[in-house]
This record gives sequence, structure tokens and C-alpha cells, in this order.
Amino acid sequence: MTAKSVPAKAVAVQPARAKSSFKWSNLIIHLIFILITLSMVVPLALVIVVSLTDENSILHHGYRMIPDKLSFSAYEYFFKSPDAILRAYGVTIFVAVVGTILSLILTASMGYTLSRRDYGLVRPTSFYVFFTMLFGGGLVPFYILVTQYLHLKDTIWALIVPGMLSPFYVLIMKGFMSKIPFEIVESAKVEGAREWRIFVQLILPLSKPSLATLGLFIMFNYWNEWFNALLFIDNERLVPLQLLLVRTMNSLDFITSRPEFALVMSNFNLANFPKTAAKFAIAILSAGPMLIVFPFFQRFFVKGLTVGAIKG
Repeated sequence: MTAKSVPAKAVAVQPARAKSSFKWSNLIIHLIFILITLSMVVPLALVIVVSLTDENSILHHGYRMIPDKLSFSAYEYFFKSPDAILRAYGVTIFVAVVGTILSLILTASMGYTLSRRDYGLVRPTSFYVFFTMLFGGGLVPFYILVTQYLHLKDTIWALIVPGMLSPFYVLIMKGFMSKIPFEIVESAKVEGAREWRIFVQLILPLSKPSLATLGLFIMFNYWNEWFNALLFIDNERLVPLQLLLVRTMNSLDFITSRPEFALVMSNFNLANFPKTAAKFAIAILSAGPMLIVFPFFQRFFVKGLTVGAIKG
């Protein structure tokens, strides 16, 4: 009986140690993720707080998480004469939505072609797509192509066409679609389905996680793009939101000299104008819509990116 009782004690003690060790590892992991989360949330919260802080308080005390005096003067400045910023919102939303749809169509079409086993030029075409990631054509040829050959200067399409197809996203889409069993395509062919019907009614529904993930990234790219607008857009009615932000941060004179803000200038003392708070305010105004959209696509991230990144 004594010999039987000793192993019983050993068996009872070992799980307790393992359980205690597991809890400590969980605690460390949770602390790491909490620190990572704080490193992302705290700067965003600071931007929001500074945009709501009185300008004199910023000048005397710097940036603080708890401001001495709240002020909505920066937001009042923009929304008392909202024509410019609302027009920039409209341009940016149109470019982001239309550009994302067109880009997903092209990316999915090319990714599906490269994922087909019966396509004889898979390797050379895949190499060609990958090769374009290594070398760029240069800024001057790019400008000449868009303005003199495509004739997109000062058009809304100059903000859409250059970013419609990314080789990196094509390879991700190819990797995801390669995981779809080819037997499904063969079965659909036996049933009499043609290539377009197979692609639209079979492949695209099965690729929703990857499409949603890439769609969000593409929309982010279009939403944050300002350099193409700087190159190709001279018409003030086609200025996107991010270019308005860049101009505001580089020179506040761009805003104060605009005719849309003439009414505000009569009600504001330029000596007390919230210059610093205005820069943070327009940053919040430009990032706000994407912060709202992101949570709806978050559940697709793990499945869409991890599966698509396994195969190249």
C-alpha cells in the first residue's frame, strides 16, 4: 500500500507545477500584447487630445494626455467653411471605392490565371510578375506615361489607374487560389460551365477571405495616397484629402489663402489661430473613416493573409 501511495503523490504534484508554469507564460504573453497595443493606441489618443487642446496650452505646456483647457476651435475652423474638406472627402471616397473594386477585379483575374495547373505559362508569367517588384521604371518615365500616353493629367483616373494592379497582391491571391482544389474546376467543366462562370460563381465566392483582406489593404493605399495627386492634379476640385493634409502641414498659408475660408477669416484672429491643433485635427478627419471601416474586415485577416502567404 505504501508503494502505491508514493506515485500517487508524484502524479498529483506534477500537473500543479505544469499549470503554474502555464499561467506565468500566459501572463508574459498578455503583457507583451498589452504593451504592443498601448504603443499603437496611446499615440492615436494623443493626436485626438492635442486636436482638442487650446493653442496657448500647447505652446506653454507641450503635448499632454490631459489638457489644461479644451478647445474645439480647430474643428470649428474647418467646418465653418467646409467646402474644401468635404470636396476632398468626396474625391478620396470615390477614388478609394472605385479603385478598390477595379483593383480587386484585376488582381483576382490574374491570380486565378496563375493558379491554374493547365495554364502552360505559369512559371514565366509568375517570374515576370515577381520581376516587376524588384525594379521600378523611374519617376520621369512614369510621369511621361501617365500624362503623354495615357492622357490622364488633371483627371480623376490619374489617382486610380497607377495603383490598380500590385504584383505583391497578385502573388498573394495566386497563393490563396492555389489552395482551392483543382478538382472543383474540373467538375464544373464536366457540368458544362465555362471559364467566366467558374471564375465568377465558384472561385470568387471561395476566395472571399482573401478578397476582403486585400480589398482593405488596397483601400488603405488609395485612401492614403497623395503623391500621385501632387504629380498629376492641378485642378483644386480634384485634390484628395491626403494632399490637403500634406499641404496643410507643410504650409498653413495654403488654408488661410483659400477663398472657401474667407468667412472664417473674418471671425478669427490669426494671431490666436490654432495652428498646431489644426494639423492634428485634419489628421483625425482624414484617418477617421478608415478607423471605422477596419473592424468590419478584421475577422478576415488571419484566414486571408496566412493562407495566401503560404504559397507564392
